[in-house]
Amino acid sequence: MIIRKETASDIEAIAEVTIAAFRTHPISNHTEQFIIQALRAANALTLSLVAELDGRIVGHIAFSPITISDGAAGWYGLGPLSVLPEYQRQGIGKSLVNKGLSLLKELGGQGCTLVGDPNYYKRFDFRHVPELVHAGVPQEVFLALPFTELVPQGMVVFHEGFLAHGNQDTAPDGYAA
Repeated sequence: MIIRKETASDIEAIAEVTIAAFRTHPISNHTEQFIIQALRAANALTLSLVAELDGRIVGHIAFSPITISDGAAGWYGLGPLSVLPEYQRQGIGKSLVNKGLSLLKELGGQGCTLVGDPNYYKRFDFRHVPELVHAGVPQEVFLALPFTELVPQGMVVFHEGFLAHGNQDTAPDGYAA
């Protein structure tokens, strides 16, 4: 398996992997492929990595900048993370997360947040950080991973692309995903 940055020729495969990965997900609005598209259109994909196996894209992960009300810089949001259903539970998602976090650190990132299953993401040391709040999301599924001892405090806002759906390329200003 190869993990690498996306190329223009990967865009359609990334959408297909994302759709398939979230097709039966119980808490999905089935807009994840549109989120990636909107982030890409807004030049807000800090990292977009694919997992390639035997020449086929089988997984994808996106990282984009977030804002924190205290002005902390260098923080990113992880998501969506997608692996084709027939390749799940084989370490592909884990490899994508680990590579992405490593690259964020190399870029000088200070930390990463996400909305997701705490039972899955705790293996990467993501945890509930009481100082960080994401409006409209249950605190138990809003997780953070500081890369340093310095933890910001405040409201976290994901890129407006997280509101994308259907034919929309971007979301209205001020949206907190």
